[in-house]
Amino acid sequence: MDKKTEDFLKAQAKEIRKMTIEEIATLGTGHIGGAMSIVDLLALLYFHRMKIDPQKPRWEDRDQLVVSKGHAGPAVYAALALKGFFPKDWLTTLNKGGTSLPSHCDRNKTPGIDMTTGSLGQGFSAAIGIALGLKMDKKTSTVYTIIGDGESNEGQVWEGALFASFQKLSNLIAFTDYNKQQLDGFTKDILDLGDLGAKWESFGWFTQVVDGHDIAALDSAIEKALSQTEKPSMIVMNTIKGKGCNFAEGIEKNHSMVFDMEKAKEAIAALA
Repeated sequence: MDKKTEDFLKAQAKEIRKMTIEEIATLGTGHIGGAMSIVDLLALLYFHRMKIDPQKPRWEDRDQLVVSKGHAGPAVYAALALKGFFPKDWLTTLNKGGTSLPSHCDRNKTPGIDMTTGSLGQGFSAAIGIALGLKMDKKTSTVYTIIGDGESNEGQVWEGALFASFQKLSNLIAFTDYNKQQLDGFTKDILDLGDLGAKWESFGWFTQVVDGHDIAALDSAIEKALSQTEKPSMIVMNTIKGKGCNFAEGIEKNHSMVFDMEKAKEAIAALA
């Protein structure tokens, strides 16, 4: 990735962060922690890697993204609005009556959302099914999916891991948002995941471990994943929950937070 592209994507990531903070503030509460930790990846996918058309959200030959940790929806919505899938003023309706932007991702309500998610583990299975269907139809599109580290407590994730490996779904690239925290504490204290990279390798996946906030490193990992044709790929992203939001980053109770527009503006100013 050249410096100009990297700088552009960093600017998009900063804008997504600002929009996400303001979006949640209009409601007064929301999943700020796990939304902010995947922003750099969202900027890379929507503005550089994914083959998509905002004017044709259901284009058959598009690449697809399944955000299995569906509570990160606010960040996904900000990226979609910035990309032009729908007007930015929709963001002020987050999880309010009549909205097209519910708290968790819903493909039936939001242009650009490829799968309804939020019940943890199930989105990952859906992504595997989509990838298998595309392979059977001899399509060349790529399916991307994002799971959480807390979500990785779900047995359904590991059942899917076995199946995707057995089917050699090289058109599937998954990311684990390894921010080391889940709803009620640190993953090491609740159900220690051990060496995630080694674990995914043992399940037969082409596995890489990268800094999830380093856009160039993420892009290089995706390039390597796309270049191999034998296995599904897992990119374990070392991230920080609440990254870029000064009142959420680095604290334990940041999964879902209550905050107002005044606090949001202070956090946005700190990002500038």
